[in-house]
Amino acid sequence: MNTIFQPISPLWEAFPTSKPQTTEAAASGSSIFADIFNTMVDNVRETEDVVAKNEYLLSTGQLDNPAALQVSQLKADAATSLLIQLRDKVLNAYSELSRISV
Repeated sequence: MNTIFQPISPLWEAFPTSKPQTTEAAASGSSIFADIFNTMVDNVRETEDVVAKNEYLLSTGQLDNPAALQVSQLKADAATSLLIQLRDKVLNAYSELSRISV
């Protein structure tokens, strides 16, 4: 008997999981802010990957706990919000420093 349904292979294996190359300045430790900012961006990427995996699992019926999707979405929203706040604070500090006359 031929089966109509075939198992669906996970899509997250095709997602890019490699971290971007760091610059020499960040790798040498000369810029602490660059390290922090890169960590924040990586955190946002990782949480978005978890959300995508959970959405896929939910859509294919493989996710046992649907609340896990909502939790991962909230974590991704919090990580994105924190990154935006950090960016805004840095831009405000830069504009204040640029107004200082020497």
